Amino acid sequence: MSRLPSMLARGHLQALAVTASSYSSGEHVSFYQTARPIKPWLRSSRLAVPTMLTQEHLLASSAIPFIFPATRLHHDGLGAWYGDGSMRQTAPLSPAIHLGARRLLIIGAGRMHEPATERRFSSAYPSLAQVAGHALSGIFLDALAVDIERMERINRTLALLPPAALAETPLRPLDALVIAPSQRLDDIAARHLDSLPRAVRALLRGAGVGQAAPDNPKPQGAALASYLLFEAPFTQELMALGEADTWAQRQRLAAFFGWAAAPARAAEGLRPSAAA
Repeated sequence: MSRLPSMLARGHLQALAVTASSYSSGEHVSFYQTARPIKPWLRSSRLAVPTMLTQEHLLASSAIPFIFPATRLHHDGLGAWYGDGSMRQTAPLSPAIHLGARRLLIIGAGRMHEPATERRFSSAYPSLAQVAGHALSGIFLDALAVDIERMERINRTLALLPPAALAETPLRPLDALVIAPSQRLDDIAARHLDSLPRAVRALLRGAGVGQAAPDNPKPQGAALASYLLFEAPFTQELMALGEADTWAQRQRLAAFFGWAAAPARAAEGLRPSAAA
């Protein structure tokens, strides 16, 4: 973060926003720093605050509830405790748009590009791990997919307007490229449950993680475990999957960034198992 002012001053970066959720006020706050003054915005239960961004803002933005401690931040002379910015984040694309972006490269962790698979339902009562994993996925993943769909609907509507009508509205079409996992992260997490420390495995096992229902042999509760899996085997497979999914869109990436052609084979190190 110490390089941020110089990057802004040299024009390498125009703006940066970090979002966090206030446990004190219940508001979703976008802290931002820009190369030129941009008026803060205010919407229902969410607001923007110009500030000098620090490591504390990053810690607050990534403080998953019940797992990482809240971080105290200050603005307008008042201090408050903040947690993960995905909580109560109803419009995750909004900060970038307010800060002037007209082309968005969106990297998601949700189920937007996963292949269609057979849906299996268990008659067993859901475990605590299944309920908790479902709740966390709703908090952290769903809002982005919904906001992307909203953006696409607005783009289609604006395309129907004649130039005179388009000039009368402040809305403008957005060019967006979405990169999202092509595999279920829950399934990847299920393969790496044994990588967790023994104490964590015992705690999660008590909540139902790793158990198999009689009519569904797959380990249950892996979604919850994925929020605690900071072990190398899991993170390495995620990185390999991200590289493979990005390489699969190399032509669209080249067009998005205005490159003359897609990059040469720069991804020789991709692990084939990640794309399988």
